[in-house]
Amino acid sequence: MNEQSAVNTTTFNILHLATHGQFSSRPENTFILAADGPINVLQFDNLLRHQDETRSEGLSMLILSACQTAAGDNRAALGLAGVSVKAGARSTLASLWHISDKSTAILVGEFYRELVQNKVTKAEALRNAQIKLLRDYPNYSRPGYWAPYVLVGNWL
Repeated sequence: MNEQSAVNTTTFNILHLATHGQFSSRPENTFILAADGPINVLQFDNLLRHQDETRSEGLSMLILSACQTAAGDNRAALGLAGVSVKAGARSTLASLWHISDKSTAILVGEFYRELVQNKVTKAEALRNAQIKLLRDYPNYSRPGYWAPYVLVGNWL
């Protein structure tokens, strides 16, 4: 099943993509990687817009848990995170620089736990997950592990 079919046939309000991508202010050089190859920014935009149009509640949050998914360039800020918010995702969690897979798995797991168990805002869930990583995991206490994540769009 390709990405468009999966989006069209599945009901969800959070989409988590743990894949790498590349951002440029030139659309032909901007993409995320899928199992069957890159999805360029125009396809990605259409994918998110179509999901938003076919579901009454739309896409509440997109999580791009790979390196530099919020890094832009001198002509377009916020990279793929900015693109996704423009395409209809109400919030996007992304990273500004290269990140560790292990620390990211812990941080994102804590982020989800905070959202579900403590019913806090997205901003508070991210903050709490960052603090947990900083305090409880000595190997990941340096800012390079917990600080690269940004929440773009609706923080509530």
